[in-house]
Amino acid sequence: MKFRVFSFLVLVGCVRAYGQLSEPLQFTEKTHDFGEIIEADGAAVYEFTFTNNSVRPVKILTVQASCGCTTPGWSKEPIAIGKNGFIKASFDPKGRPGYFNKTLTVTTDHDRNPIVLQIKGMVVDKRSDKTTTLTAANGALRFKNSSFNLGKLYLNKPAETQQFDVRNASESVIKFTQVDAPEYIKIITPDSLNAGANGLIKITYDASKRNEYGFLSDKINLHTTDAQNPIKSFSIYTTVEEYFPTASPEVIAKAPALLISNYAIDFARVRKGTKVENSIPFQNKGKTNLEIRSVQSNCSCVIATTDKKTIKPGETAQVKITLITEGRMGTQNKAVTIYSNDPRNPVQRITLSGYIED
Repeated sequence: MKFRVFSFLVLVGCVRAYGQLSEPLQFTEKTHDFGEIIEADGAAVYEFTFTNNSVRPVKILTVQASCGCTTPGWSKEPIAIGKNGFIKASFDPKGRPGYFNKTLTVTTDHDRNPIVLQIKGMVVDKRSDKTTTLTAANGALRFKNSSFNLGKLYLNKPAETQQFDVRNASESVIKFTQVDAPEYIKIITPDSLNAGANGLIKITYDASKRNEYGFLSDKINLHTTDAQNPIKSFSIYTTVEEYFPTASPEVIAKAPALLISNYAIDFARVRKGTKVENSIPFQNKGKTNLEIRSVQSNCSCVIATTDKKTIKPGETAQVKITLITEGRMGTQNKAVTIYSNDPRNPVQRITLSGYIED
């Protein structure tokens, strides 16, 4: 009975949710990490950029910083449909050694929902050398982290190469003899590292060959002559999406538009062993066919599927979400991500929350 009542409430929420886009202002990123900032170098400045994906011009009303150490700036004129604007953050590190994490709260005339941007980093007296930053040990080699995080990559862009520092902390030469990696990952290591020497490991990841969306994890092995640990295993992490360049208002007007009826599911309290099912309608509010590229959950306990992969303009489809509660207890926070060819909002997320009791 609880589930039937909940399903009715979800359907009521669906009707109310149509007519509003998930993100009218699409930011390229909402968090920026400055890394290390030298205090004597003065203010560190970063510019967040966004595209107006709404149906009318949008004006930035205010930008409030969480600290007097951060001075905001922003586009003063209304941003036309499909055009870009900016929010600038200038952080003054003087007298603020150590880690910082500050926010900027953006208010627009589009609606009452504020947009929160974040800047963070570490204020230091001088730039750290590799001896102090390369602290993750794998045998006699030292790395900055115990895994390699490549950040965000795109399926429809050329393969990207990133560099990672490595140091030989032993008193002997260490040679790199072999690399085990998937065919879409190319790794170039130094031939050898002298005792105490630093080097670079170059990782090239071809997301088009991987051909999957979302948060991805891969395993690699580096074979070395390190007596402590000759075969070194690492995880490589990345988030893969489809890249959509900024389009003109005319192109946007003809594009597909994914509108999900409900972005948050609260399944309240259920007993362990119960199977919780929900069907969430979504609609193509655009002018051309909407293609669902992928539907993924962030937990094996959540199964998500759609009844259609191609949705014509004006058509409605369903995403069916099943939460398997067996073996789980307590507060639950999960998510389902839908990837589509909507150029304004190609990645949209439905969250699930509730409590599983014995």
